[in-house]
Amino acid sequence: MSRRVVVTGIGLVSSLGIGTAANWDAVQAGTSGVGPITKFDATAFAARIAAEVRGFDPLQFVDKKDVKKMDVFIQYAIAASQFAMDDSKLVITQENAPNVGVFLGSGIGGFSTIEREHEALLNGGPRKISPFFIPSAIINLAAGQVSIRFGAKGPNLATCTACSASAHALGESFEIIRRGDADAMIAGGSEAAITPMSVGGFAALRALSTRNDEPQKASRPFDKGRDGFIIGEGAGVVILEELEHATRRGAPIYAELVGYGLTSDAFHMTAPSEDAEGGMRVMQMAIRKAGITPDQVDYINAHGTSTPHNDRLETLAIKRCFGDHARNLAISSTKSMTGHLLGGAGGLEAGITVLAVHSQVAPPTINIDDPDPDCDLDYVPHTKRPMKIRYALSNSFGFGGTNAALLFKKYEA
Repeated sequence: MSRRVVVTGIGLVSSLGIGTAANWDAVQAGTSGVGPITKFDATAFAARIAAEVRGFDPLQFVDKKDVKKMDVFIQYAIAASQFAMDDSKLVITQENAPNVGVFLGSGIGGFSTIEREHEALLNGGPRKISPFFIPSAIINLAAGQVSIRFGAKGPNLATCTACSASAHALGESFEIIRRGDADAMIAGGSEAAITPMSVGGFAALRALSTRNDEPQKASRPFDKGRDGFIIGEGAGVVILEELEHATRRGAPIYAELVGYGLTSDAFHMTAPSEDAEGGMRVMQMAIRKAGITPDQVDYINAHGTSTPHNDRLETLAIKRCFGDHARNLAISSTKSMTGHLLGGAGGLEAGITVLAVHSQVAPPTINIDDPDPDCDLDYVPHTKRPMKIRYALSNSFGFGGTNAALLFKKYEA
């Protein structure tokens, strides 16, 4: 069985705003969500800037008695899922509950909870550890709590594949619906890893930008002056639905998900291979599974982390996959605005890619002031571009060489 899968709802939470409309408006405007870290005292850290979610009130989405049972990454997942469900107008009933599932990814999970409870242990001994520590911190409890909240009794799954996690969650949800194991999936991911250990660890890897005096200019994918990524937080969740199921209930349809690729570099724990073979193959797989040719793709939402290796090698992967057509593609990295949500990036960027297809607008890549000679494609610099987008890819690449690509199509009945 192979059924058509469409996107009927989108929920986004990031440094650009709380809610899908706020995020999409800010992306189109080329707004940066990066600023000084306020979640902890970062004075002693090499990297002191991040893309924090500001003004988030968990009580708008979670009962007061439950807040302490959930790490912030779970709260973000619930908020984004609520936005997506409201957008989709999908109502889960006793009859359809077994056919609606949840699949959410995260790269790290409850990092702030782990750090807090470790401090409690050191200061007060084991009796000071919260009974909610484990269910608050483990990665699958985002999917579990969303499932409980909405009564979704279908597949309940989580991925932990670094920065590809939520893209894999979307892709696997696509396959679940295609083969008939569910009619709808709440899919995506979340991350809340702006914590001392996380920022310190990534800084120790020399992965983060240290352009601390110019936070809004620090995330600069494909620019010659890029010096690392900006850690971000938030969530991106979409409602994937079997086409007939969606049309029967009169659901809004933003786009169709038609292809999914997943590969491994099998090369290095943090670096992509110099031939960009894994990134090339993952895009090829998504295109092949969709039954189209590379020259039919119009737009790519790149992984585009603003690290020296990723941007150069993703550019090479695109050239190897698309050949001469690479010069015709519009490519943007919205991480230039949102920062890098790690395991939540693929969900957020899939939602943005779907909105790009639906609105026929390519988002910009901001801060490309001095293009890297090795990054010589069209990255939609500075300003959004109205254009025809029939097919669009969203790329996600993660530590351990794990890659995912999602191919969306403008919906045609």
